[in-house]
Parts: sequence; structure tokens; C-alpha cells
Amino acid sequence: MGRFDERVAVVTGAARGIGLAIATRFAEEGASVAVLDLDESAAQQAASGLPGKAVGIGVDVADVAGAEAAVDRVVAELGGVHVLVNNAGITRDNLLFKMSETDWDLVMNVHLKGAFAMTKAAQKHFVEQRYGKIVNLSSVSALGNRGQANYSAAKMGVQGFTRTLGIELGPFGVNANAIAPGFIATDMTDATAQRVGMSVEDFRAAAANRNPVKRVGHPEDIAAIAAFLCSDEASYVTGQTLYVDGGATLV
Repeated sequence: MGRFDERVAVVTGAARGIGLAIATRFAEEGASVAVLDLDESAAQQAASGLPGKAVGIGVDVADVAGAEAAVDRVVAELGGVHVLVNNAGITRDNLLFKMSETDWDLVMNVHLKGAFAMTKAAQKHFVEQRYGKIVNLSSVSALGNRGQANYSAAKMGVQGFTRTLGIELGPFGVNANAIAPGFIATDMTDATAQRVGMSVEDFRAAAANRNPVKRVGHPEDIAAIAAFLCSDEASYVTGQTLYVDGGATLV
């Protein structure tokens, strides 16, 4: 028996990286999984590689109507919805004086409006069945990070959004929590290494040296926490943000 037998999990931005690791973990633990991504072909390809029942759906999470249609499709094809992980995200890094309005709006729309749109679409099902689990992806960058005014603001916004969901949805059997990853080895962080003129190996080594456990994180580290927070074992936890960063924020 898996922790998520007879559960349906929706993971956004799940065609690769952290999202795919989370989708994989849920599938391995018995869930039927909806892989949502802006790139529908990538979503379908990712879903085809998961164990068990899975679907890949293309959606712009910042489009409220599109988010609602995607959740309705999940319910129709997989028989319900019990778990939502708002993982979709982008970066448009720059110093404030160089940051364009478009760079600001894109990041805010995907991270904040996307979490709002997907959660609003899912919560009506959660409230009706008096059961639901929500995990939103924040970041240690919520505490402030040079060149990420847009991303930092969005990720701290996710934490406030999560706390409010905990207050509003708790009486209806819905838990909402956030995960704030530190440095995670993904294509996105590898691209950052290239942008700043470092090799991937040196960039990861430098990141590892900045935390007490002296290693970088991996998508599977975040997936393990998401699986716990979305399980019934965490039914008394809501409105919280868990920093998963190897202790980097301690120092």
C-alpha cells in the first residue's frame, strides 16, 4: 500500500526538474498524477515515463480560465483531485535598475497569479470533499537575493499566500504548506552557472561550501518533503514554510 493510493495529484511545472521529481515520487507512492506544464508535449512525455496512471496537460497557470479547465480535465480523466503542488516558475534575473516591467510581470504572473489560479480551481473540489493537500514552492531567495527583486518578492508572496490558505481552508479539511528550497542542482541552476561564467562543477561546489551539510540539494530532496506534507501524516501541519537548504539560512 502506498501513501497516495486512490489519490490524484496535480503538479505544475512538472515536465522537468523539481516538478518531475515530485510527480515521480507521488506516482511511486501510488497516486495517479497529472503533469502540468506550459509545454504540453513535454508534459505528455514526462507523464508517459511515470509508473501508474498519469496524464500530461499543457496549461499557462497564470491564465485563470486555463487553470480551471486543466483541473476540470484532471477530474474527468483521473477521477478526482486530492493534491496540488504549485511548482511552476521562471526567473528573469537582473539588478533593479536594469529590470524591465516585462521581467517583473512575467515572474509575478507565473509564481503568484499561477498559484492563485490553480489553487482557486482546485479548492472548490477540496472544500466539497472536505479533503485536500496544497504545497506551494517558495525559495530561500524570499529572504532577499541580489539580482532577484522580482523572484524574491514573488517567493515571499507565496509564503503569505500559503499562510492565508491555511487560515481560510483549514476548517474544510485542507492543509496548505510551502517549501523553500535552497540550492538545488537543476537545469535552471546550471544555466545560472553559465550566465555568470562559471563551470557547473565549480558553481555547485561553491554552493555546497555555503551550507553546513556541504552538499547541494537535488530534486529528490524536495520531492521527499512534498510527499510528507501532502500525506495524512502531516494533517496537523498547515500554513507553514519549510526551508530545505542544507542549513544555508542558519549561517
